[in-house]
Amino acid sequence: MRRRPLAALPLLACALAASRAAGQGALPLTRAERTEFRETSRYADVVSFLEAVDRASPRIHLTTFGYSWEGRALPLAVAGAVPDASARAVRASGKTVVYLQGDIHAGEVEGKEALQEILRDIAQGRHAAWMQSLVLLVAPIFNADGNERVALGNRPGQNGPIGGMGTRANAQDLNINRDYSKLETPEARSQARLMNEYDPHVLLDLHTTNGTYHAYQLTYAPPLNPNTDAAIAALLRDEWLPAVTAAVKRARGWDFYYYGNVPNAESPWAAGPGAERGWYTYDWRPRFSNHYWGLRNRFGILSETYSYLTFRERIEVQKRFVEEVLDWAAANAARIRAATAAADRRDLRGTELAVTSRLRRTGPSTILMGEVTEERNPYTGEVMERRKDVVRPERMPEFIGYDAAATERVPAAWLVPDSLGDVADRLRAHGIRVQPLAQAPASVEAFHVDSATTARGELEGHHERRLFGRWEAVRTRPSGAWLRVPADQPLGRLAFTLLEPRSDDGFAAWGLLDAWLKEPAAYPILRER
Repeated sequence: MRRRPLAALPLLACALAASRAAGQGALPLTRAERTEFRETSRYADVVSFLEAVDRASPRIHLTTFGYSWEGRALPLAVAGAVPDASARAVRASGKTVVYLQGDIHAGEVEGKEALQEILRDIAQGRHAAWMQSLVLLVAPIFNADGNERVALGNRPGQNGPIGGMGTRANAQDLNINRDYSKLETPEARSQARLMNEYDPHVLLDLHTTNGTYHAYQLTYAPPLNPNTDAAIAALLRDEWLPAVTAAVKRARGWDFYYYGNVPNAESPWAAGPGAERGWYTYDWRPRFSNHYWGLRNRFGILSETYSYLTFRERIEVQKRFVEEVLDWAAANAARIRAATAAADRRDLRGTELAVTSRLRRTGPSTILMGEVTEERNPYTGEVMERRKDVVRPERMPEFIGYDAAATERVPAAWLVPDSLGDVADRLRAHGIRVQPLAQAPASVEAFHVDSATTARGELEGHHERRLFGRWEAVRTRPSGAWLRVPADQPLGRLAFTLLEPRSDDGFAAWGLLDAWLKEPAAYPILRER
């Protein structure tokens, strides 16, 4: 990715006029700061801000990493001791690379504002310790199209910004944070391309939750898919996230915890109707960012500030979380690189991986429940909820992890018919290695489909499917040209999820193979024993 000037992009004329000081070269305020946190930054504000910090600091280099559906260039600020913003320079640095993403849901905007403030701090010479061992890839405005669809009625109940915010979906009306497996949005494809080129070791996705009335200023989640490399999952859950939680509690008195909700009749969340009272996490499938990153053998972290804090408070909390995560990463950079490298080398052939999962019940644990009060948006009169300084500890079981509900053996490789060009394109977009074959090997298996179910409701333009059946040896060597997808590769866990027929987030589950699943039911992808 070459450095691209962004001056041709539309800018607001006043973007640099409002700055911290009147002198020449002063760094700008964010739009949130300029408006006393009534408004959130628009696309042009973010671009202008990034250009300003780029000019101000030799440690910050500005580029783009892809495009939105409506053709907006997705800005990326590369911060670190590197000569330029190219992937080649970042990888040649030998440092631990951290990707920071805001605004994937453009109503959840505090990550976008916090990341701009962090870049300004770096431009002013702060966080020098990060620059010794880390390179940061900062993408503050990932859902650029949704960000521009500002309306005062978006995200009802959220405590500001009272001047409105963007939409959850992109311009295709798709949720980018359900697209990491199927790659149907240009934004998700752009992010996959960034991963293939820059290969970050750590990735953070910054959100805001508006669920249960709890007492936490922020909740977080590591990758939850049980196929995540065990060493990566353990380092996050046993050391990294607890260290961040303890540091914030000491410094600010804030309470952070693992993401969850307490289900009720109106909002069953991941628990399903009629579930026992408890603290429940969300879906495990790699259509979600941090689970997808985990299946790529990387440290994926979800951050959820609390919707009922004020907009200003949410920015402050989100910024502090990111800072603590980066402080720990800087101090443990070599360990992080070693863990991802070991996961990339691990040979999965012959092991059992999950094709679907179930919640794990643990505890009981003490969960901090809270309360909110009602306020009114002064411009619409609509109710906004505000966190009260109330903490009600409650003992309850936890459901914040997943175990395998069904497993399948990892083969030597999968064989994709050359005629399935769309499948091959998606695999390559993920960065999964494929090898052309003139003919199939002699010893292969085919999946016999016994039955299938199709969801009535539509999700992201698809009716999700589940296949049931078994792998059986093929007596006659199949004809035709094939693409071999070896399991023994760094992205073997992801290839397993996408290609196994019973996988709950694979190409078959999204209906992408329906054209080949006619009677007689025969799954078109084979596997090499």
